[in-house]
Amino acid sequence: MKNKIETLLYNISGGDIMNKTLSLGMISLGCEKNRIDTELFLGVAKRYGINITNKINSADILVVNTCGFIDTAKKESLDTILEVLDYKEKGKTIIVIGCLVERYLDFLKKEIPEVDYYIPIKDYEMIDNVFKEILSKNESYKMDYLNRVLTTSNHSVYLRIGEGCNNCCTYCAIPLIRGTYRSRHHLSILSEARNLVSMGAKEITVIAQDTSKYGTDLGNNYYIHNLLHDISLIEGVKIVRVLYLYPDEITDELIEEVANNKVIAPYFDIPIQHASDKVLKDMNRRGDQALIRNLVNKIRARIPNAIIRTTLITGFPGETNSDFNILKDFVEEIKFDRLGVFAYSDEEGTKAYEFSNKVDSIIGNERKDEIMALQQNISKEKNKALVGSTFDVIVDNYDYHKNQYLTRSYAYAPDDADGYIYVRSTEPLEIGNIYKVEITSFDTYELYAKKI
Repeated sequence: MKNKIETLLYNISGGDIMNKTLSLGMISLGCEKNRIDTELFLGVAKRYGINITNKINSADILVVNTCGFIDTAKKESLDTILEVLDYKEKGKTIIVIGCLVERYLDFLKKEIPEVDYYIPIKDYEMIDNVFKEILSKNESYKMDYLNRVLTTSNHSVYLRIGEGCNNCCTYCAIPLIRGTYRSRHHLSILSEARNLVSMGAKEITVIAQDTSKYGTDLGNNYYIHNLLHDISLIEGVKIVRVLYLYPDEITDELIEEVANNKVIAPYFDIPIQHASDKVLKDMNRRGDQALIRNLVNKIRARIPNAIIRTTLITGFPGETNSDFNILKDFVEEIKFDRLGVFAYSDEEGTKAYEFSNKVDSIIGNERKDEIMALQQNISKEKNKALVGSTFDVIVDNYDYHKNQYLTRSYAYAPDDADGYIYVRSTEPLEIGNIYKVEITSFDTYELYAKKI
C-alpha cells in the first residue's frame, strides 16, 4: 500500500524551502485542469513555509485532489482516500479537495468522517483558513496563478484560461461541479504565461472546459485567436497548443491564426462525441454530422498538415445499431489523426441519467472496442506514411528500458493520450530542447526516429 501511494505522489522538490517544521505530500487525480488546482494548492502551502515532499512517511499533511467525473474516476478517488487514511494513525493531517468533494460533500462527511478537512471547489478561496488553523498562524495567502508549484516538467506546462461550462451536454456533470463558464482576463493569463516562461516553459498548452468559448463572456472583443496570438509573441515560447475546442465555436479567425502562426501548433482537439444526428440531439450537442464534416474539411483544406483529435461516446441511451453504424462509417470516412472512445457512464444529476432507453453497458463497451479497432488501423496507416519524414521534436524524457528519448512533435499533445516519438541518438540530448529528427519506423501509435 505504501508503494502504491508513493507512486501517486508528485515528485516535487522542496529542497529550496528552508526551516520548515511541516511537510506536505499531494496526490492529484483526474484531468489536467484539476492538476492546475493541485499546483495552486501547493503554491499556497509553499507560501506558508510548508515543505513539499513525495515521501509519504515524511509528510505531516497528506492531500488528495479528487476527480468526480465518471464512475471509474469516483472509485479511484474513494480508494485513494481510504488508502491515505491508513496513515492517519501516524498523526498525519488528511485533507481532501476537488470535484468529488464538490459533488458529494455531505456524503463524504457522513461516510468518511476520519478526514480532517474537506474543501469543495467553491471554497478554494478559503483554503488559507485551513492552513492558519493547522499552523496556528495569522498570515493569509490565497491561490495565485503566479505562485504555482509545477508538477509537470518545466519545459511543457498547462495554462488554464477559463473555468466551468455552459454547454450542458445531457451526459456531463461538469456544469454541476464547476459551474457556468467564466473566462479569465487576458492580462492575467498573459502575465502568468510570461511567468511560466521565466520558469523554463517552451511549450504552453492552453486548456479550459471549452477553450473555444474564451472571451465571449467578457464583452471586450478579445477571443481565443487573439489570446493565442499574444501568447505566441512572448519571447521564449516555442510551441502554443490549444485543447478542448467545441465544434460549432471554431471560427474562421481561429483557423487562420493557426494557419499563419508558426508558433501555434496546427493541432485541433475537437471532441465530437458522436456522428448520428439523433444521438447528437439527445446529447444536447449543437450542430450535426454535416457541421462536423464541413469543419474537418475546412481545416484540412486550409492546413494540410493539421492534426485533428477527437473523443467519442458509445452506448449513449437510445443509441441503436443504426446509430452506431453511422458512427463507424463516419470514423472510417474522416480518419481522425487521434481518437479516444469512452463507454457511456450514467451520472446522477445529468439529464441523461433520467433517460429510460439505456443501452446495456456490455454493448457500450463492445462498441467502444470496435471503434478503437477501426482507429488502430487508421493510425497505423497514417504512421506508415510518415516514415522518411522529418520533424522538430521537443525532448520530454529518457526511457532507460528502451534506451531511447521520449519526444513529441507538434502532432503529439503532452497529456500522454497521443503517445511519443522514440528517438535514438549517439550524442546526449537535453531534456526540454528541440531537435530535428527523421522517422525511421512505426507501430500503431508510436513513431521511431533518429536525430539528424
